[in-house]
Amino acid sequence: MLLYTQSVRISAGVVLLLIACSLLPAQSSSKRSAAAAKKAAVPEPPPPSPPPTALEKKPEVPATERLTYEIEWRLIHAGTAIIETQKSAATLKLDSAGMVSTLFKVHDLYAVNYDDGFCASSASMDSQEGKRHHDTKITYDRVENRAAYLERDLIKNTVLHSDTVQIPACVHEVIGAFLKLRAMNPVPGQTVQIPMSDGRRYAAVKIEAQEREDVKTTLGAFKTVRVEANMMNGVVYTRKGRVFVWLTDDERHLPVQIRLRMSFPVGSVTLQLEKEERF
Repeated sequence: MLLYTQSVRISAGVVLLLIACSLLPAQSSSKRSAAAAKKAAVPEPPPPSPPPTALEKKPEVPATERLTYEIEWRLIHAGTAIIETQKSAATLKLDSAGMVSTLFKVHDLYAVNYDDGFCASSASMDSQEGKRHHDTKITYDRVENRAAYLERDLIKNTVLHSDTVQIPACVHEVIGAFLKLRAMNPVPGQTVQIPMSDGRRYAAVKIEAQEREDVKTTLGAFKTVRVEANMMNGVVYTRKGRVFVWLTDDERHLPVQIRLRMSFPVGSVTLQLEKEERF
């Protein structure tokens, strides 16, 4: 039972890593904070923006859209994620459910503001996980080419983690990268790089369009292209695993399924689109 409970808790954090903003505010530690501060003190040259590839096209600003996902883990309904995007801002609400919520309740609200091209300007996350309540704020300074990260424990009124990292003039957090990916034309066999930062690390993340696949959800059957985002394993996020997104093979590039594959005891966490709304 102890192992099962620990697995559920790890899984809840993993879901945050995948769809919220992958900041995992509740996962910071004083040891990692000190190491990050030491690393941040070393001057770094501004990273160049990755070159465009044949996969890219000019991003189109989506209409106000709300996508609701069911989160499944080991055949268990683990929670719900709602991503709402507008012209210059987006939010993500994440709530655990059922057995997972009984063992480890999660209620998170993530918000981001971005400029044209989905270039991040600021982000915040209010994270309530179990008995913890953390607040994280990130600013992306496009003039100074630097992102700043600050995470606080709201219960203890203490700073848990602060960091800065150099970034290119236009960088994306995870939802902005998600939107930019949808504005592309994913053709199997092609790759593109998307500049990403969580406020602590920066990387030009390799996005691979892999295979065309049929996906069935509660909304119906879809022709899709499976895309892998290589942003874990120390690239932007330290956790080991693989992130896959299934985009409809049409002009909408609707993300009908998202999956994170990790090693035991977590395994796979799957998000399937159950409702699409436009306003």
